[in-house]
Amino acid sequence: MHPGTYEYLSAESVDHALDLLVDHPDAELLAGGHSLLPAITNEAADPDVVVDISEIDAIRGIEVTDDVVEIGAVTTYAELQDAARLRDAATAVAEAVSVIGDEQVRNRGTIGGNLAHPVRVSDLSAAIIASDATIVTVGPHSERRIAAADFFAPNPATDLAADELLTTVEIPASTGETGGAYVKQQSVTMRYSLLGVAARMTVEGDRVSAIRVAANGVTERGVGLEPVEDTLRGERLDGDTIETAASRALDGIDTEAMIDDDQASAAYRADLLPTYTEQALETAAERAGVDVPA
Repeated sequence: MHPGTYEYLSAESVDHALDLLVDHPDAELLAGGHSLLPAITNEAADPDVVVDISEIDAIRGIEVTDDVVEIGAVTTYAELQDAARLRDAATAVAEAVSVIGDEQVRNRGTIGGNLAHPVRVSDLSAAIIASDATIVTVGPHSERRIAAADFFAPNPATDLAADELLTTVEIPASTGETGGAYVKQQSVTMRYSLLGVAARMTVEGDRVSAIRVAANGVTERGVGLEPVEDTLRGERLDGDTIETAASRALDGIDTEAMIDDDQASAAYRADLLPTYTEQALETAAERAGVDVPA
């Protein structure tokens, strides 16, 4: 395949990028290139203009405070993987980025590019939803703050608009009583995730005070597992409670909408989901300081 020609423009700031998008409404944004460049090579995309935002320092980097983790959109997976404070403050996200692709992919791929062009097996989608993240976007006239669960929902009102730039991901920082985890099953042949589950749990005493669980690789986009959350919230943790909660992982999911492809059937994914949900919950509980009785 031979990609066509296009005009390459490099944005110097967020405002400059927005101006370029106004001037070139059909332009494609380039950050790490792991979504756009393969699409151009395979002729799935044929832009006339490409706007490179990878050199905008204002949307690169990680800042961790007592309350929130702020991640700039062009921060690479490798930078996230190497950030020691991220592993404590946003464990599920740190674990998800550490298992994306290989070293070469992690050196170039960016969190913003991943979220702006989510693939259905994206490790980050589950981790971002389970972490209660807020995705910040900027357009010509306003800023939007979008809850991750809404951002990934198939709702045109919350999708990233053509003239918007994803600038920041904000994640509530974990406390000492909060544990997170991300676990996945990887395709042996393609190295993509077949399915992944992320969990974030806060415990007060021996009861679950807050819980978020989400999965990727189940349907076309990352999905929260609310029946699992409802089963655990307010409950004392033990092996039976976690097993019961994990058994509800498929509740509310339209089995007709589950991914069924050459890598794994919908039935196989349905079998995997409760098992990986249980693993994520057990790990999150342990990291929240709970010794879960069998």
